[in-house]
Amino acid sequence: MDQVNWTIVTEFYFSDFPQLENNSLLLFIPLLFIYIFIIVGNLLIFFAVRLDARLHNPMYNFISVFSFLEIWYTTVTIPKMLSNLLSEHKSISFIGCLLQMYFFHSLGVTEGLVLTVMAIDRYVAICNPLRYAIIMTPRLCVQLSTGSCIFGFLVLLPEIIWISTLPFCGPNQIHQLFCDFEPVLRLACTDTSMILVEDVIHAVSILTSVSIISLSYLRIITVILRIPSGESRQKAFSTCAAHITIFLLFFGSVALMYLHFSVTFPPLLDKATALMFAVLAPLFNPVIYSLRNKDMKNAIKKIFYPQKMFNASGS
Repeated sequence: MDQVNWTIVTEFYFSDFPQLENNSLLLFIPLLFIYIFIIVGNLLIFFAVRLDARLHNPMYNFISVFSFLEIWYTTVTIPKMLSNLLSEHKSISFIGCLLQMYFFHSLGVTEGLVLTVMAIDRYVAICNPLRYAIIMTPRLCVQLSTGSCIFGFLVLLPEIIWISTLPFCGPNQIHQLFCDFEPVLRLACTDTSMILVEDVIHAVSILTSVSIISLSYLRIITVILRIPSGESRQKAFSTCAAHITIFLLFFGSVALMYLHFSVTFPPLLDKATALMFAVLAPLFNPVIYSLRNKDMKNAIKKIFYPQKMFNASGS
């Protein structure tokens, strides 16, 4: 196609959202409540860890970092989804689409790295407890958290810059609930064989993190099973259960979303996978980390009833 005849695309249209007359409010209201719950729940976890000195240890610090990332991770996509459900013009600018892809995936990569660091932290705590305080120093924890963020936000830059240079001449309809690499790349008026390279890059990074985390927890479970005391064994299992659940939810949805390569899912399944990845997996984070953890529940109660908790601890 002659480049002179190209019509430059300045915005993309989300074609898979229901129109107002199709009862989109029935989807808007539950999605709004889910978003509010995610934001409030993760904020409570973040401030509970920061304000309660008893939770100032590596494990809870990593949990607070993960919760902070979840707030922004969902904010990148869900408000735009809510807007599209109520708007007749369900579109996003070209620059807005690039930014949504960049921040969504940068935050996702960072979360994956933080989950990997959390698995390593639990491995050291359970498999090498005598050296835990020496290895997992506050300085190292800050370095690991900061390094995860820096790497997560740098590794996606070349990909986004490359996509920004591609010609888009129409059609401009994205068959997804938010801007994502594959749906956007398929709209480019050029060779799209690079999609396979994108799939390979994503697969290698995902499988590397999954391998490290899986090996860490397999080793942890092996060590826990050797603990003679039933009470100590149960406490160790309880501590790791939340981490393993979050790991399975996060990487399970990631695998469904990005490890199917050229296999085409039915449209409905594709949208359901996207919702699980972007909405449902983050929904369970505050539930798992707050309801299953006694220390976290006490710290959250302390936010609402500080005087009562102070009197209880002093008596």
